[in-house]
Amino acid sequence: MQLLYEIFPVFLFFMAFKFYDIYVATVVGIVATSLQIVINRLTYKRWDHKQLVTLAVFLVFGGMTLYFHNPIFVKWKPTIVFWAFAIIILFVQFFMHKSIMQGLLKNMLPENQCVPEQVWKRLNVAWALFFMSLGTLNLYVAYSLSDDAWVNFKFYGITAALFVFSLFQTFYLMRYMTDTSKQ
Repeated sequence: MQLLYEIFPVFLFFMAFKFYDIYVATVVGIVATSLQIVINRLTYKRWDHKQLVTLAVFLVFGGMTLYFHNPIFVKWKPTIVFWAFAIIILFVQFFMHKSIMQGLLKNMLPENQCVPEQVWKRLNVAWALFFMSLGTLNLYVAYSLSDDAWVNFKFYGITAALFVFSLFQTFYLMRYMTDTSKQ
């Protein structure tokens, strides 16, 4: 359910592009992301920092797309967001000595299960490398293919990549889970 909630603005961007154009899709994406943040705030009584970063980048780069009437700026948005996430993940791990992935996922582990600290650190680095790679791939598609191909990649390709990487992450964590009740 959370995945559907997360990709909802991307889906609306995709649909607006298919029925109109990149400029209408950009406005729809900004409005949908803004609504997502408001709904999250009203529902959970907290700000989702990931969504705030996404909106800030969308406002800047989507705004430049609309102002300059050039789609390349909105095509940079996923790359900037992915690279920002990668930098944040690595900064927190190496300078604050915390694992963002552990903070995000430890409550999803079954009761009485834990994962070694070193595994969380490796997972952090894996996500950072994944985000850097996905951002780079996005730029390649943005500059090499048509607007339609880029929108399809953004909706289908990035969504599928995130899903598959999350699935691999699950299997990776399962290998290292230990039962704390038997200790």
